[in-house]
Amino acid sequence: MEKYKLTSSALKNSNYFYGALIGTISGFLYWKFVACSICQCMIGSKPLNSMVYFAASGMLIASAFKKEKR
Repeated sequence: MEKYKLTSSALKNSNYFYGALIGTISGFLYWKFVACSICQCMIGSKPLNSMVYFAASGMLIASAFKKEKR
């Protein structure tokens, strides 16, 4: 019974995980190809900053597509 609860919980939150994963990858790609090499902004100056920012953005966007029970 405990295994079922864990799987059910993981499936409920899978949108957040995939949103964060896609956001992290896109944040790295943004830092690698778009951000300038001497960028002074907080997002583009370090790869970790852009990855965390884009991961949070990806989670917010993914939460918009979450189905609600009626």
